[in-house]
Parts: sequence; structure tokens; C-alpha cells
Amino acid sequence: MHAPQVQACVALGANLGDALGAVRQALRDLDNAALGRVLRVSSFYRTAPLEAHGPHFINAVALIQTQHSPLALLHALQALEHKAGRERPYTNAPRTLDLDLIFYGDCELSTPELTLPHPRWQARAFVLLPLSEVCPQRVSADMLACVAHQDIERLSIAPSCK
Repeated sequence: MHAPQVQACVALGANLGDALGAVRQALRDLDNAALGRVLRVSSFYRTAPLEAHGPHFINAVALIQTQHSPLALLHALQALEHKAGRERPYTNAPRTLDLDLIFYGDCELSTPELTLPHPRWQARAFVLLPLSEVCPQRVSADMLACVAHQDIERLSIAPSCK
């Protein structure tokens, strides 16, 4: 018997090294038989660090279908970050790859390790704008207005997980 399929939203970002290459590789890594299947990918965005320092980020959001539980998916995302050379020397440090689980179906969860939906998703333009492309029903005009002051630029680079 197979575990049920769940749709999850993952925010992707990077601002060290080949940030665009890291986000593209992460999309390919998300789209595999062991982890899940990428259903939709937003445009790529260039964003200024929020509550952090360092170079601008490359960001996107992917809607994936997975059989993993929320915690198993979180651990798989953290393994991809580690594979990409992610270090965590301090809070909001620049990163080679950042993968945040924003939504896991309609699951609401609050544990020391994982909170769903992501606790700050509504305060971040780098989540809301790409999320509005892949899950428009989750993003309102009022939400977008609240982050309109944040520095974000849609890039003309075509996203792909292939």
C-alpha cells in the first residue's frame, strides 16, 4: 500500500557561489522518484537579503507532490542543503542553498523542529510573489501590498527542473 500523495510548497533561495545554479540543481533534486515530483515552478526572482546581510538572493517557489511525511520531507530538504554546502554559522547567514517548507497540504503543525505553515511566509516578498504564481489561491492582493516595499525583481530566466 502506498502512502498518500500530498502537495507541498517549497521556497528555494541561495546567495553564495553560483546561486542560480544551486537553485536550478535543487529543483532537479526535488523532482526525483525518492523525494517527489515537481508540479509547478515559479519564475526566478532576485531579492535583497531580508533581516540579513550579504549578496542578493536568487529565489523561487516549487509546488511538489510527495509521499514523505512533513518531518521526513524537512529532513530531505536539509540533506539537499547540506549537499549544496550549506553551513549555519549564525542566524540568517548567507547560504549556498536554503529550502523552506512553506506548506504541506493543509497541515498545521507546531513542534520544536517544524512549524507549518511556515511562520513568516506572509511577511516575505521572496515567498509571496513566487507563491502567487504556483498557488495563487494562497496569496491575496492585501498580502502582496504588505510586502511591496521589499526589494524584489522578477528575472527573465526560464525556470526548469529538467
